[in-house]
Amino acid sequence: MKNKKLQNEELHRISPEAFKKASKMPVILLLDNVRSLNNVGSVFRTSDAFRIEKIYLCGITATPPNREIHKTALGAEDSVAWEYSKETLPVVNALKAQGYKIYAVEQAENSVSLENFSLLPGEKYALIFGNEVKGVQQEVIEETEGCIEIPQYGTKHSFNISVSAGIVLWELLHPHIKGICRLPEE
Repeated sequence: MKNKKLQNEELHRISPEAFKKASKMPVILLLDNVRSLNNVGSVFRTSDAFRIEKIYLCGITATPPNREIHKTALGAEDSVAWEYSKETLPVVNALKAQGYKIYAVEQAENSVSLENFSLLPGEKYALIFGNEVKGVQQEVIEETEGCIEIPQYGTKHSFNISVSAGIVLWELLHPHIKGICRLPEE
């Protein structure tokens, strides 16, 4: 049997308005001084795909509306909730006070390899992704519950931040997504 590519209208996508009302994964992303607008847009698009609760754009991270962000977000910046903060640490502390478990995605001493990390049912999580060169700030890492590291086996020791977000979100969320994110007609 041959495969037929689906047309957009066959994909049963929900509208941005329905997205805002739909159930979300109990995950918030913090972008800590991400400099590339294309990376920011890509994280919005991935967050839309996984129905992430919210994105915090911190420090030098650019915010919508922005033409360069829109190029890769393709409108996801209009569906995913987001907020800007001049500094990352106050957001981390506020989320901790709200009961979120905070983890940085970073190469660090005592990090947990991604394949050995799981989300616990009933818990809320915030995942921090850092600057393309410097990573997550040390002062921010010190306020987290730990670091999650993506195993890598080549000569390079980092992924693009938008690639990291996609890998981490897929690995952590795919066991849970059908139970939380249902289409409106389901």
